[in-house]
Amino acid sequence: MASRPDHAPLKSARRTLVTARRRTQAERTEATRTRILKAASELIRRRGYARFRTADVAAEAGLSRGAQLHHFPTKDSLVVATLEYVFEQAQVQSRRRAAAVNRPRDLIEAVIEDAREFFFSEHFMVAIDIVLSTSTDQAVRKQILDISRKARRPVETAWTEALAASGVPPSLSADIVALTLSLVRGMALRTLWDNDPKWFDELFAVWRRMIKIFLESQHPKARAR
Repeated sequence: MASRPDHAPLKSARRTLVTARRRTQAERTEATRTRILKAASELIRRRGYARFRTADVAAEAGLSRGAQLHHFPTKDSLVVATLEYVFEQAQVQSRRRAAAVNRPRDLIEAVIEDAREFFFSEHFMVAIDIVLSTSTDQAVRKQILDISRKARRPVETAWTEALAASGVPPSLSADIVALTLSLVRGMALRTLWDNDPKWFDELFAVWRRMIKIFLESQHPKARAR
């Protein structure tokens, strides 16, 4: 009589695999929290802050209302956490771009495009809307401002270092990056009453030429390539 194959090793391997794949409670908690933040981010992007309803976030995330309230019991806590999440993601992406730059055709253009992607985004406008709203709690307003500063300072440093690596003196690099980011941020705010993308393109082109002319006149060997 033929003996039946021994499946014990296979079952043991399966149990080991299941155990290895099982996430910790902390990992499950973080995954749920991220799903909520991604859903809230998408809703804010589509609807804006005025039409954002926390009751819709759970459905967007595919979670129960209770799960959402467990992590974010109030609208303010959810909005603040969502903007922090979005700004952190933008910071990581910007720093990667700056680190990957290697003698680009136009470094200043790279700084402008990166800043434009952030400052012209719906999420940045939502942050501005919250900060300027007369009904916004003072503590919430402060949190949003702190999040913005925390997210953007490393980006400014990364682009300053990239410009300095191209041959521009470090102190001058910092000034150029700060002025460039201020210009882009100002144009982004101007969209609130006068949104003219073509004109913005022309202004940014003028700014790039101005920087190049200045660098070539002051530091012939330090050019924003």
